[in-house]
Amino acid sequence: MQTAEMRCKLPVSALAERCDPRMFSFHTTKELTDRTQGMIGQERAVKAMEMGLDIQEENYHMFLTGASGLGKTTYARRKAKEAAEKRPAPADWIYTYSFEDPRRPKVISLPAGMAVPFAKDIKELIEDLQEEIATTLRSKSFERKKVAMAEKHEKAINEHWEKLEEEASVKGFALEKTEEDIVAVPLKEDGEPHSDESYNELSKSRQDYIMEESQTITRQVNDFLRQKQVAKRVLRRQLREADEQMVQTSIQGFIATLKDEYINESLHNFLSDMEKDIIQHWQEFLPVKETQEGRPPVSTFSFRRYEINILVDNSDTSAAPVVYESHPTYVNLFGKVEIGRNGGSPTDFSHIRGGALHRANGGFLILHAAELMSHPFAWKALKRAMRMGYIRLETPYEDSDIFASTYLEPEPVPFQAKVLLVGTNALYQKLQKEDETFRKLFKVKVDFTTMMERTKENIWQYATFLACFCENKRLRPLASEAVARLIDYSTREAGHQRKLSIKFHEVTSLLIEADYWAAQEQSAIIEQAHVHAALKETNYRSAQPEAAIHESIEDGTINIATSGEKVGQINALVVAHTGDYSFGYPTRVTARTYAGSGGIVNIDRESQLTGAFHTKGLHTLTSYLQAEFASDRPLPLAASITFEQSYHLVDGDSASSTELYALLSSLAEVPLRQDIAVTGAVNQFGDVQAIGEVNEKIEGFYYVCKKQGLTKTQGVIIPTQNAKHLMLRNEIRRAVEAGDFHIWAVNTVKEGMEILMSEHAGEVGENGFYASNTVYGNVQQRLMEMAEKHQE
Repeated sequence: MQTAEMRCKLPVSALAERCDPRMFSFHTTKELTDRTQGMIGQERAVKAMEMGLDIQEENYHMFLTGASGLGKTTYARRKAKEAAEKRPAPADWIYTYSFEDPRRPKVISLPAGMAVPFAKDIKELIEDLQEEIATTLRSKSFERKKVAMAEKHEKAINEHWEKLEEEASVKGFALEKTEEDIVAVPLKEDGEPHSDESYNELSKSRQDYIMEESQTITRQVNDFLRQKQVAKRVLRRQLREADEQMVQTSIQGFIATLKDEYINESLHNFLSDMEKDIIQHWQEFLPVKETQEGRPPVSTFSFRRYEINILVDNSDTSAAPVVYESHPTYVNLFGKVEIGRNGGSPTDFSHIRGGALHRANGGFLILHAAELMSHPFAWKALKRAMRMGYIRLETPYEDSDIFASTYLEPEPVPFQAKVLLVGTNALYQKLQKEDETFRKLFKVKVDFTTMMERTKENIWQYATFLACFCENKRLRPLASEAVARLIDYSTREAGHQRKLSIKFHEVTSLLIEADYWAAQEQSAIIEQAHVHAALKETNYRSAQPEAAIHESIEDGTINIATSGEKVGQINALVVAHTGDYSFGYPTRVTARTYAGSGGIVNIDRESQLTGAFHTKGLHTLTSYLQAEFASDRPLPLAASITFEQSYHLVDGDSASSTELYALLSSLAEVPLRQDIAVTGAVNQFGDVQAIGEVNEKIEGFYYVCKKQGLTKTQGVIIPTQNAKHLMLRNEIRRAVEAGDFHIWAVNTVKEGMEILMSEHAGEVGENGFYASNTVYGNVQQRLMEMAEKHQE
């Protein structure tokens, strides 16, 4: 009958899945002519992507989920561009001055490509009108017309004055103009003004007559002066109306021409309003006259009011836009209204600047979800724009009236675009759970996986992808052996012999470095050796922490035995992560058992050095021991267990089987082999269960054994379920093939016990007891002795 050690030992062929380069019909990837750009192994995501892009109903926006490095953003941009090419170019958008309310600029939609020529035509129009108005108003015929109007007015005034003088003369008065007034002066018969003496000599009746007539004439003079002022105002109005009529006549042809050229109701309204404003401010179109001090007169008028602020120009595109915004702040998404540095300087419509939403209008907007969430105001505003269907440009302090007079309230721009968010599945789940608006808006989930089946077809697709990448990045072509090595690397990254990782950035980064090493050797192609060199150097750059641990083990600082036997002591395997690099190494687990009822005390837990999952594994051990050895009575056990020389947080249950072996060894007083390391979780029934990062753990123990000296008995016990995850390095495979190292895959704790203790674990008899010459028999006997002592 085979022992567990022989039965559970894995052959070399089970330790890795190797790609045979002979499966390829090419010598180098340069011979591959297929340059497909499809997403390899992402059939589910591709199908969802196609549907999401095709549906044009509201609220069918998309969220692309999956791990980083899968090419989600690149794929989204490419597929969105393909969909955009099937749609026409969207409208141009412009802002114009509001002649009714300058604080509320008007937005106008124009056919694609119309904004730029219209803005140019308006600029040229204003330049032409400045010359035209000045020329027209200074024409000799118009000057003569205005002179005639003024002369007619002056003649009417003079005739009225002469009549008034004549009437006064008949009554014996003369009208004399002073600096301040016009005075009626009484005259003597000889026509000379009365002196005080001559006036006093007049009779009382004559004096009364002069006084009465003087008052009458004064009233008439005052009426004349009032009528003169009215006449002046009338003349000024008539001259102004003449100017305005002349201006209107001179510009209406220009305006009419533009209206005929641009058939757009909103533009026509703008042109009509502009025409009225030009007529109202025609004097501003005349050449500037200098003041007496030699400076031009101060004016608040600005010709900028007639300019066109182009918000979106689609003149250079024939399809819908695809906009990718890598830094989605509020300003980058929605634009801004530029203001003075002090925050209170006046601004106008020409200072409005568009954002990514304006550029993406009518097309597709691609954003990174995590980046967007880091700008809460931008995220809220985006959801509001998507929900309401317009882009409202908000300004700082808009809820305060402190600077209300300096800020604009531009008309909102209608918004219709499909938004694609790229993020992790965790973030998607969080938003689904907590954000009702998100659920209503983002109805299409595009879920990208990190691996695909390792089939012949997919391997060929992978080779094609590598060929495309080399060509696009201008790298050397790959030899078929190099492609095979990269396929194996991808399988190891996937952590499964029948899978391929499609986190392409990991493979392409390695490929770029392999090209570097090929260049160092002046090789025309990337050989398998260059891929090995790149992988070796990549690991070397990040392996400083691993080297430090190995050095501590080698010099005895960290006590790890790889030979001999010891009761209650076993080598567990852990994995350390340093960001871009992971490595495994052994650590000692020790257990002590005593008579009592305190249960199993985890020293690391009591020191707050374990996590919840490790605690769960410890409770599982207690349950297993109770059911296996004391199902009908309390477990009479006090025990302590710890990871020796471990001062970092321990979590996970991958060492629970290891801890159980140490406890059983202590109870049975049977030593455990120190040349074997163990990894594996255990359930309440004693079944060994799969763990993660099995390759790193095995390799970590192998390198320690190699440093201390290979004995041909050393090896690692793993769960049987992890056999399919093995993608061990060539050095370990060669060591196993030479019999210098071994890998055992077990299904149960009992199988592991037999390998570790070289004794039969035992089977329970009909009487409920294990045979005394077995490990479990020894454990049962020890527990019974503990129970008796505890009762005493």
